[in-house]
Amino acid sequence: MKREEMMVACCGDLSGKVRGKAFPLAQMDKRLRRGVGWTPTNVQITCFDAIAESPFGSLGDLMLIPDPSTCVSFESEEGAPKENFVLGNIRYTDGRPWEFCTRSVLEAALQRLQSVAGVTLYGAFEHEFQLKHRLGDLGKAFTLGGFQEERHFCEAIIAAMREAGVTPDTILKEFGAGQFEVTMGPQRGVTIADHSLITRELVGLVARELSYESTFTPIRDPAGVGNGVHVHMSMLDSAGDPVTYDPNGKHELSDVAGKFVAGILKYLDSIIAITAPSVVSYLRLTPHRWSAAFNNLGFRDREASVRICPVSDISDIARAAQFNFEFRAADATANPHLALAAIVHAGVQGIEEGLAVPEATQEDLSLLSPEALAARGYVRLPQTLEAALQRFEENETVCGWFPEGFADVYVKHKEGEIAYLADKTQTEICEAYESVY
Repeated sequence: MKREEMMVACCGDLSGKVRGKAFPLAQMDKRLRRGVGWTPTNVQITCFDAIAESPFGSLGDLMLIPDPSTCVSFESEEGAPKENFVLGNIRYTDGRPWEFCTRSVLEAALQRLQSVAGVTLYGAFEHEFQLKHRLGDLGKAFTLGGFQEERHFCEAIIAAMREAGVTPDTILKEFGAGQFEVTMGPQRGVTIADHSLITRELVGLVARELSYESTFTPIRDPAGVGNGVHVHMSMLDSAGDPVTYDPNGKHELSDVAGKFVAGILKYLDSIIAITAPSVVSYLRLTPHRWSAAFNNLGFRDREASVRICPVSDISDIARAAQFNFEFRAADATANPHLALAAIVHAGVQGIEEGLAVPEATQEDLSLLSPEALAARGYVRLPQTLEAALQRFEENETVCGWFPEGFADVYVKHKEGEIAYLADKTQTEICEAYESVY
């Protein structure tokens, strides 16, 4: 049977899913100019393929315009047509960015950072995921044997990343049953999130080619290990030189980086609905899970929401170029473009407000009373998605970072997701997320 090579124009939506339309590869030049048709109400398709309350109904037309710099093309099996997809921006038919295009939302946040501070974001995502069939991994955490058992899978992921233009960094057998972590090299600006989204899709594609099932769900079993997303960030000036490190700064953070981090922490409880946006995200965001439960800065502390990462004195890379901080209160149910946009906006708000760099915690905050936490400027992060959404929509500053109407549509989207899970047990809810992520 003959097959014609296709290209899929894609976008990441509010649910963190990647949706799109395929067209013959021979039409690529035309589609770069004209795009493919898109429907406004698509934005309200939840991760469970239900349509949440939509202000658009059946009305309106949009165009999804591919960005050729994001084009992915690689041979998944010898002799078969290549797997091709390309990310793009959703625009009105007159070319204006659509308010609910997550990639455009990130581009606006990055433009704000450049305008306010004169710097470019430089960073990378780390992803944890699990292979569903690997349940008996006792004694395999971080081991050579654990890697070797899935060496073919891991090598295929690295090869796919490289062929797709994503710089591979590491892949390892992680702590949990069937759990792996894949990391990528740092990039500038919107490409940070582009490569995150591409890598997730490549892991799923490689898994399917091997008849495996992978899942990025935040948590499969409340008693088990969770899967997080860690976002490493630093900043570059107009010459491309690193400006995050200052040997005389508090915690060695430069003035701009310190204020940026302070902004993230000040507004974290109001953006967590975007960075950890599933019902099961809040089973993971609890103390002693190596995730995040408070709006704290940590110095090499993997339970802090923002962690100052270590640098190596024996590396051939300069200390300033190594120096970065890591956002840990995220997972893969979040759209990477939207999550990064929220983080950047919070950081820029901190710069604009001239916030002081907080102290770095070196203790177990879960042992402190609410009064003691409040006295030191800490808050317990929301413990349910409903509570997180409430803090988001009640914070006028945070909602004001996004285009008009965005906050209301986003909340309705998540309320539709919550409604789908009504009357399900905790086990059934975990199974539902495992099946769609």
